[in-house]
Amino acid sequence: MDELLPRYAVPTAPLDPVAVFGADLPVVLEIGSGYGESAVAYAQQHPHHGVIAAEVHVPGVATMMDRAEEEGLDNLRTHRGDAIEYLLECVGPDQLEAVHLFFPDPWPKARHAKRRFVQQDTLDMVLYRLRPGGHLLVATDHAAYAEHVREQLAAHPDVAVVEGERPAWRPSAGFEDKGRAAGREIHEFRITQRG
Repeated sequence: MDELLPRYAVPTAPLDPVAVFGADLPVVLEIGSGYGESAVAYAQQHPHHGVIAAEVHVPGVATMMDRAEEEGLDNLRTHRGDAIEYLLECVGPDQLEAVHLFFPDPWPKARHAKRRFVQQDTLDMVLYRLRPGGHLLVATDHAAYAEHVREQLAAHPDVAVVEGERPAWRPSAGFEDKGRAAGREIHEFRITQRG
C-alpha cells in the first residue's frame, strides 16, 4: 500500500481523466472491486478506457494494484473508500462510460434491504453521471438480490434493461465461482437510460 497507492490512487477531487490517466479516456467505475479480477481484465481488454476501481477492503486494493503493476496497466486506478462518496464528491454529469457492480453484498435479511446498493436514489445518482449511451452492469448470484434489482428497475421511469447477457471479458472468479459451485444461478443486468 505504501509503495503502490500513491501511484494508483485517484485524487479526492473533481474527476479529470487527463490528470488521472494522462489522456482524455472514457472512464469506467467499478464499485466494490474486491481483489480486482474484473477491473484488471477490463483494463487489459479495453486499453483505450480508464478504469477506476472503488474498494474499501485493503487486501483487495493491494492485490489489484500489485497485479496492475505486474501487467504494466497504465489505465487502471483505485479509490480506496466508499464508492457513493466518490460519485457524489468527485464525478460530474455525463463523465462515466460505464459503472460495474459485480456481486455486491446482498444484505439477505429483509430488514437490511435498504442497505443494498441498487435503490431509486443510487440509480438516479449513477444515471446522472453516465454519458449518453453509457450503461450500468450488475451481476449477482443471490436470487433475492436479483429480485430486488428487478423491482427497483421496474419502479424507475428512466431505465431500459436487458437481462441475461454476461460480458465476455469478465473472468469467472471469486463470488461468481462460489455461487456456481453452490448451484446458484448468475443473474446479469445491463441498464441504460431510456432515451
